[in-house]
Amino acid sequence: MAEPELPGVVGFVGLGRMGDPMVRRVAAGGVAVRGYDAAAGATDGLAGVVTAVDSAAAAAAGAPVVILMLPDSDVVEKVVDGGLLDALGDGALLVDMSSSEPLRTRALARRVAERGVTLVDAPVSGGVSGARAGTLTIMVGGPADAAATLTPLLSLMGRVRHVGDVGAGHALKALNNLMSAAHLLASSEAILVGERFGLDPAVMLDAVNGSSGRSGSTENKWPNYVLPETYDSGFTAGLMVKDIRIALGLAEATGAPSQLAARTVELWGRAVEQLGPGADHTEIVRWLRRAGVPGPD
Repeated sequence: MAEPELPGVVGFVGLGRMGDPMVRRVAAGGVAVRGYDAAAGATDGLAGVVTAVDSAAAAAAGAPVVILMLPDSDVVEKVVDGGLLDALGDGALLVDMSSSEPLRTRALARRVAERGVTLVDAPVSGGVSGARAGTLTIMVGGPADAAATLTPLLSLMGRVRHVGDVGAGHALKALNNLMSAAHLLASSEAILVGERFGLDPAVMLDAVNGSSGRSGSTENKWPNYVLPETYDSGFTAGLMVKDIRIALGLAEATGAPSQLAARTVELWGRAVEQLGPGADHTEIVRWLRRAGVPGPD
């Protein structure tokens, strides 16, 4: 059986903070890209990288693969139903790399399948820095043959893992961010306790990162974004809350235990109310420093 090859052309819809560096990786891999973003000027810095078109449908027309990198399920469904699906040919692959809701992803997959299109979800973890470096973790949900076909293309952007049927990628992405959000809260509270006790946060991190308390928060977020006080990871607090609410909803829908998840969502929600949804998610440390965390009512 022949190995899957890169497609000659892809459509790419959504060229924002994540989409821009991702599409650069695809183009650098030798794939022609037709790009569209609803925001005025989004393609201005991509001359020579993408062929800019004036609609999602134009990006999709005749392309065997179309990638969506959009804010949420609402926008994904609006774009798909706003002309993109009509422009897709029979047998096309529609790849939703957004952080969408897994149950809605499954429903959308059933609907587009009636038109001969296969929907694959492939959300990412790794942030803007990972998108620039091509080191994203890409969690693919969908039929095994579709995942195999897409692997050479998605590998231009990072590490590809086929995690299950359609919707599985979006579920795992939300659950990953729930863990990330809980880690950041727990590690930040602990470090702030140590700081008040008189410990140096940098010394604490050096010790913890060789110990059982280490996490992505202590190995990456604190040393790279909190200690230097740049707070510029590229992932907003508002998006974090969106994702962890999806994870909590999935827990409730499946009847899984979710007490810690619920508390994590509650605390992050309070932080976003004060910081604003556009704040970098690492700025939750500023919220903890400034206001502390009130106890339960």
